[in-house]
Amino acid sequence: MAKEIVAEAEANMKKTVEVVKKEFASLRAGRATPALLDKINVNYYGTPTPVSQMANITAPEARLLLIQPWDKSSLPEIERAIHKSDLGINPSSDGTVIRLAIPQLTQERRQELVKVIRKKSEEGRVAIRNVRRDTNDSLKAGEKKGELSEDDLRRFQEEVQKLTDKYIKEVDQATHTKEQEIMQV
Repeated sequence: MAKEIVAEAEANMKKTVEVVKKEFASLRAGRATPALLDKINVNYYGTPTPVSQMANITAPEARLLLIQPWDKSSLPEIERAIHKSDLGINPSSDGTVIRLAIPQLTQERRQELVKVIRKKSEEGRVAIRNVRRDTNDSLKAGEKKGELSEDDLRRFQEEVQKLTDKYIKEVDQATHTKEQEIMQV
């Protein structure tokens, strides 16, 4: 029982790290990447649909994204959704494809992005610690019911702490990597 609780905690911590990394991927680093458009939903026949499910997105150059919709009639809707998004990029369309030219980041914008990264990183660390707390509570409840001895409880809590340290370190490494990427001119 306790092993399952610890295994579930590890799975949840892994998911948290993946979510943090995905959040980082959607932040603009002055380099064109299709992940920039992950959070943009287009009103497609009354249904909010991610751009990636409506079009082929490629990065032919370091600072250019090409969006080629499968349904040409959705082109104006995709443009509108990009305008409304917080990307701060103006799309240009030639009737068949949308081009997104990614501008060079200013030093001020880079510092803002680093703050956002640190905030998301802290949210990830807090989520991992919450998993640790919930797991330890479950283990203590198991000890109270008599399913675990005191020694087993301590051993499992140490294991949970090691997992917590491991995944917080992964979040910190991802944060450091993304900060370096953003501050690179």
